[in-house]
Amino acid sequence: MIAKSDIPSMNEKTAEGIKPDGTPYRVLIVDDSMFIAKQLGQIFNSEGFEVVGTAADGAQGVELYQALYPNIDLVTMDITMPVMDGVSALEKILEFDKSSSVIMVSALGKEDVVKKCLLMGAKSYIVKPLDRKKVLERVVSVLKR
Repeated sequence: MIAKSDIPSMNEKTAEGIKPDGTPYRVLIVDDSMFIAKQLGQIFNSEGFEVVGTAADGAQGVELYQALYPNIDLVTMDITMPVMDGVSALEKILEFDKSSSVIMVSALGKEDVVKKCLLMGAKSYIVKPLDRKKVLERVVSVLKR
């Protein structure tokens, strides 16, 4: 009987969430929408990323980032949240760690705020509603820089 391992697969690819050394990229999700946070988590988990934390507001996100530092590769940051918005949280994370990789998550119509975040030091942005392919493209392009 032929085992699956005997047949080479032309479609096999390395999961996007795995570093060249074989360990997963570690991601922190900061979003007040449980739905969006869960959706991002599912996208990341399906590609081998390790979601190391989820925060429901910017203040919690900054706190978690500092607690997990330096074992964090990427942050997805919603812009509009209670307690502390994503712009302020981005600023605080960059004050703490200038080399952090933060990707802003924004609803349509927030282009001016996204532009401000990119000028401040955010590495990229993702537009809601989330598109799995676009999320992975943006995340991978930031991590491979």
